Amino acid sequence: MLTVLVDYDSGNLHSAEKAFQRMALETNAGEVLVSSRPEDVARADRIVLPGDGAFPACRRALGSYGGLFEAIEDSVTTRARPFLGICVGMQMMATWGREYHDTKGFDWVPGEVTKITPADPGLKVPHMGWNDLVIDAGQGSAHPVLAGLKTGDHAYFVHSYHFRVQNPAHRLAHVDYAGEITAIIGRDNMLGMQFHPEKSQATGLRLIGNFLGWKP
Repeated sequence: MLTVLVDYDSGNLHSAEKAFQRMALETNAGEVLVSSRPEDVARADRIVLPGDGAFPACRRALGSYGGLFEAIEDSVTTRARPFLGICVGMQMMATWGREYHDTKGFDWVPGEVTKITPADPGLKVPHMGWNDLVIDAGQGSAHPVLAGLKTGDHAYFVHSYHFRVQNPAHRLAHVDYAGEITAIIGRDNMLGMQFHPEKSQATGLRLIGNFLGWKP
């Protein structure tokens, strides 16, 4: 089994690589490879797309690697390989990103990424630091990748924009920041996490381990 963390120069992958390698070893999930090669993505059993920075810059950077996005899209949408987007990697699953200017996303999970506007003006943006997850009833509470997690488990966030899903069933968990902010999305073989699981201690490691064993 091979899990590929896609490297397209959008953030430091060192901590993510170490966390995935640790949990792959613990769960006997095979090899973890960091790569920007379309051929590696094409042979992967699972694909992880991270992302740090602005939506337009990450979308542009991913598209600048010849054939890389096409390999991801074919693996995920045609061959149904399990996929996990992290931070901006999750946001790019949306139909549109509204950061700086309108940018087309993958349109895998209908919705848009808009600026966080807390109801309490005293709360700062970016939303940064630890926050408690709220597991959404229905699909969230039943999703196998969330097995062993509960409302109140905390995760580490750093972001100024958030994913507004069109279909509420695609939101698996959220957090409260003077208003609800999507934390985890999912449909079919696709998952996205707004927070950084590799920096979220026991909660994040549990999610990574569950993802590595997930068979949609």
